[in-house]
Amino acid sequence: MTATVRAVDLAKAAAAAAEDKLATSVIAIDVSDQLALTDVFVVASGETDRQVTAIVDAVLERLHELGAKPVRREGNREDRWVLLDFGDIVVHVQHDEEREFYALDRLWRDCPTIDLTQ
Repeated sequence: MTATVRAVDLAKAAAAAAEDKLATSVIAIDVSDQLALTDVFVVASGETDRQVTAIVDAVLERLHELGAKPVRREGNREDRWVLLDFGDIVVHVQHDEEREFYALDRLWRDCPTIDLTQ
């Protein structure tokens, strides 16, 4: 099983919104074979708490334009790691330090990544 077209489209839109706010190391991981809850994880990093907040706001705005609303949002108070669950995709916006420590990229390395350049 692979990620749905809708999930890939949302992931690309979320990644583009994050990159517009200068997020670093933006990746999309197809977790559809491993998880029944979602198809794609989008992971992006910000250098400061303020940048993490800006990235989150941009992702929310862009996906809202596509008719996607978050089912769940966690981590707002600290702005170190914010999780946005849209059902088809889950967006993780992490402060650089949390990204390095929790290493989601390494945890899900057996899953294929999605080409975000197309």
